[in-house]
Amino acid sequence: MLSEPRSGRLAAWGNALLAGLVSPDEAVLAIVGDDAVHRVEGLPGEEGQVGLTLALGRLRALGVAGWRVALPAPGHPLGLSGPPEFNARALQAEEAVVGYGAGFGLVPEVYEAGPGAGDLHVEVVWHCLPVREAPPADVPSLGEAERELAEALREATVVLTRLDVAASGPVAEAALDAYRARAEAGREVLAPGYPPRAVRVLELAQRVGLLVSLAYAPAYGTGSAHGGAVSASEMAARAEALRPVERVARRAQVAAFNAWVEERERG
Repeated sequence: MLSEPRSGRLAAWGNALLAGLVSPDEAVLAIVGDDAVHRVEGLPGEEGQVGLTLALGRLRALGVAGWRVALPAPGHPLGLSGPPEFNARALQAEEAVVGYGAGFGLVPEVYEAGPGAGDLHVEVVWHCLPVREAPPADVPSLGEAERELAEALREATVVLTRLDVAASGPVAEAALDAYRARAEAGREVLAPGYPPRAVRVLELAQRVGLLVSLAYAPAYGTGSAHGGAVSASEMAARAEALRPVERVARRAQVAAFNAWVEERERG
């Protein structure tokens, strides 16, 4: 969770484009990021795949007035509103964007090729599917998300400290250094037009995600797949401690990305 999910980038910059705060080229460049290309399949009125610029413009003409994010997990349809076909595909991808104002959604399918993580050629196809226009499932307000994150972070820190989960070693230090470098570079966490509180909530959710990823990472120098845990009971306790924290962080991410639409709904 150190960087935005692709659905988050599409929703955030798609919303900025709808608000007239960025150009189509700026929006598409930000959405694609380090990937090679993004295309859209299943767009009404088009055969085959089309580029993002055309797709976003066409969906706007079809009535999409905003984009929400869904980050579902098994047993937790976070941000989804149906129908079952769309929900199933979003659950498989673990993310999606849902149109506000018109019944269309986009689910990414990622194709990777290359020798390794640092040299991958990544292409993304967004599948355009009908969605049900209804309130998204289990999405908190920004205020609720911020309070939940602060509480979850305190609780997880206490439990993980008791379990002797040390955020040390070369893997942890590299992750922390990368996070600090991104923060110091002044990266734009959200697109223009988002309220400051949404930026704050997303940043906190990413920090919580860093804690979770370090706790789940292989032990530094031990070869264990369960961090610093040395017994089955400690592994189970760690998983139990992290499960609600992960859920809270995902809810907060969705609340932050959806804040632009929520403000529009409130007028």
